[in-house]
Amino acid sequence: MQHSFRAARRNLVVLGAVLASAMSFGAAAQAPVTLHGASQFNDDHAFTKALVKFEQLVKQYYGKPINFVLHKNSALGLEKDYFAYMNQGVSVDFAIVSPAHMSTFSKAAPFIDAPFLFRDLDHWNKVLDADTLKPVADEVAAKADVMLIGYAGGGTRNIFANKPVRNLAEMKGLKVRVQGAPIWSKTFAATGMSPTVIAYNEVYNAIQNGVIAAGENEAAGVEQMKFFEVAPNLNMTQHAITIRPLAFSGKTFKKLPADLQAAIVKAGKEAGAYGRQIESSEDSAKLDALEKAGKLKRIPFADRAAMKKLVDPVMIEYAKEIGADAILAKINAL
Repeated sequence: MQHSFRAARRNLVVLGAVLASAMSFGAAAQAPVTLHGASQFNDDHAFTKALVKFEQLVKQYYGKPINFVLHKNSALGLEKDYFAYMNQGVSVDFAIVSPAHMSTFSKAAPFIDAPFLFRDLDHWNKVLDADTLKPVADEVAAKADVMLIGYAGGGTRNIFANKPVRNLAEMKGLKVRVQGAPIWSKTFAATGMSPTVIAYNEVYNAIQNGVIAAGENEAAGVEQMKFFEVAPNLNMTQHAITIRPLAFSGKTFKKLPADLQAAIVKAGKEAGAYGRQIESSEDSAKLDALEKAGKLKRIPFADRAAMKKLVDPVMIEYAKEIGADAILAKINAL
């Protein structure tokens, strides 16, 4: 009798624990999801604006309670840190990250940001809208467990110099500072320039002291670093247009309900396009303001097509080296 009573009581305790656990799980299942984003910049930057747009669109398409926390002004480190966090599935769920920080997992990722890849802004937009970069996104997803759900960016890079450079003849022998990646030196040398790698924060003094005559950057960099003070001629080579993927942690994504996953994928593509529109239009506005203030002069460059033709063989060889030749062919065909 006593044994039966103890057994019944034990069964009641177990049943109570199961019910409590079920209730707890139900409460947890009903609690809104919280997603954490990160940006190196403040509210005024195009990247931050694109991430805010992403939040708004996810809320709109999901239609259920969800929380977002956006950590701005490098509160969680830099873009390379965000990518590492997303790879590990901790701290950061979404962020805009330069392709350079994905090179550990994908050799082809930095290629999408290489010089002379795009003819102009229209070609760049067509490449992104046509989903041409899907093989890169697939590789990053497979090897880093980070999804590239949209593409922001849009800053057009030109050559600022202490003299006008209107064509290839005037470009010949130009001592120009380039980024450290070998593809930049190779492509610039192919056009007849004399490229040299100098630390970014030393470019101003190097031009001022005659070590080099030029550098290259988008409008925001020219403005921020005041390069126009030593190199007031902005030669409109339009040799590169930045691509900055909107990334989302694969580990986080797999834990989310299907309807939220669908909302994130849809919102990512649209937020990336929104970011591109902002940055590309701000690019022109900054140059307009600098030129109106008499700080720089935009110099039309007549040989953009001829310049790209000289660079194409170098790009083809580089693309073969990193297994991106199929992507390059598709980009050129558009």
